[in-house]
Amino acid sequence: MPRRALRRALTAAATAASALALGLAAPSGAHAAAPLPYVALGDSYSAGSGVLPADLSAPLLCLRSTLNYPHVIAERTGADLTDVTCGAAETGDFTEAQYPGVPAQLDAVKSDTRLVTLTIGGNDNDTFIGAMLACGTAGIVTAGHGSPCKTLYGSTFDDQIDDTTYPAVKAALQKVRAKAPNARVAALGYPWIMPATADSSCFLKMPIASGDVPYLRGIQAHLNEVIGRAARETGATFVDFSKTSDGHDACASSGTRWIEPLLFGTNVVPVHPNARGERAMAEQTMSALGLG
Repeated sequence: MPRRALRRALTAAATAASALALGLAAPSGAHAAAPLPYVALGDSYSAGSGVLPADLSAPLLCLRSTLNYPHVIAERTGADLTDVTCGAAETGDFTEAQYPGVPAQLDAVKSDTRLVTLTIGGNDNDTFIGAMLACGTAGIVTAGHGSPCKTLYGSTFDDQIDDTTYPAVKAALQKVRAKAPNARVAALGYPWIMPATADSSCFLKMPIASGDVPYLRGIQAHLNEVIGRAARETGATFVDFSKTSDGHDACASSGTRWIEPLLFGTNVVPVHPNARGERAMAEQTMSALGLG
């Protein structure tokens, strides 16, 4: 082939290749994926109650933090977050106003919602507050010895979890599914509040009698088990913290714990996740859902 003809052929080939490259690249830029429509529901463990800074756009009584796990997930994934989490929420607050001027949480879930996360159930029957107050009072009376709370209450809390919390959580997840049939739904368990066993240093932070420490942990394990069961039965993903949060309970050191203790903690709201705990909850949720 003559040199001039060869040059023309190479030029034409280069031009065609450039056009092809531009043509392939253009759709990626022109049709960039829209942010994932994400709705966060749930109670104070979802809201990050007690973690500063507070979310000033939220109702004051909800004690919502800008560092809660929904905000962490949205920041890391670029999701379009609608956060209606609220401290002290129960499953009933999904369908009814929790406070005057605070809409039912499910109002935020739409047919085009593609991601829903929630932590709920711990406030039903006052399970967490009731058990902690009951066992804390009993522990102080016995100066940390024995298992007075277990003796007084036995299976009371477990029975309430089976009889009312489990069906309520399952019904709430079914309602989420009905409103957003194409959404990925993640129901989070609660990270450990108490260690498997406790020493004297734990009593100074969490005044629970030594024999009641495994009793309380067993109640929490039962609650997480029924949340997981409800999730599986409704097609949701259960995010399990039973392994990852072990050793990060309220009795752990300040640089290790995910949950702040009742006494000598750093959060405005005790016995709740700190910022480290909220980040860990976000990371475990993203891992469970396969989100980048």
